[in-house]
Amino acid sequence: MNPTILVVDDEQDIRELVQYNLEKAGYRVVTARDGAEALKRALASPPDALVLDLLMPAMDGLSVLRSLRGEPITADLPVLLLTARTSEMDKLLGFEYGADDYLTKPFLPRELVARVGALLRRRRPAGEDLPIRTAGLHVDPTRHEARYQGRLLELTRREFGLLYYLARHPGRLCRREELLDKVWGYDYLGETRTVDVHVRRLRAKLGEGRQLIETVIGSGYRFKPGGSED
Repeated sequence: MNPTILVVDDEQDIRELVQYNLEKAGYRVVTARDGAEALKRALASPPDALVLDLLMPAMDGLSVLRSLRGEPITADLPVLLLTARTSEMDKLLGFEYGADDYLTKPFLPRELVARVGALLRRRRPAGEDLPIRTAGLHVDPTRHEARYQGRLLELTRREFGLLYYLARHPGRLCRREELLDKVWGYDYLGETRTVDVHVRRLRAKLGEGRQLIETVIGSGYRFKPGGSED
C-alpha cells in the first residue's frame, strides 16, 4: 500500500495544490482544514507522514505538533511544517516542538515531494543500533536516549540523529550536504541552513559538551572529543 500523507492547511488552494502533487507522486493523501480535525484524524488513524501548516485559526500548527508528540502512537510521526513565515525564531520553535523539516511558502512542488519522500525514508545502515560511549557522551539508539556526563539530553528526533551520526564518524569532516542526505534522508536541494540551526540547538543542549562538535568553516562539522567548538 502506498504511504498515506495527512495534509493540514486552512487554505483550500494550498491543500489542493499539495494533495495534487503528492498524489501525482504516488502517495495516498488525506486532508484536514484545521488543527482540531488534523489531531482527530492523526490519532484515529496515524498517517505515514504529516504536512502541517503553521498558521491556522483556533489551533495552530505548533499546538497540533506538541499534542502529537505527547501521544505514543504519533510521537515519532514524520512532520514537515509548511508556512509563510520565514523568521529564524519560527523555525527554531518548529524544531523545538519536534518538527522534522520546514518548507516556506511559496514552494516548488518538486521540492515538496522530495522533502516528503525524505521523511518517509528510514535508512538504518549496519551497526546503526550500536550504542556509543565517548568523552562523557553516551548515545543509545535503541532507547533513543543520549546523555552527557550522566545528564539526560532532551533531544528532538533530528537532533538525536545528527548527534549519533556525527559521533559515529569521529574526527571526520561531515559536510552539510552529507548530513542532509544521511540524517534527513534527501539529496541536497540547495538549502543547508537547517543543518546549522540543528547544530546550534544541539550544542545548546549539550552545554559543556558543545565542544564535541567542531565547526569546519565553509564545509561542515566534525565530531572531535576534546576539541573546540570553532
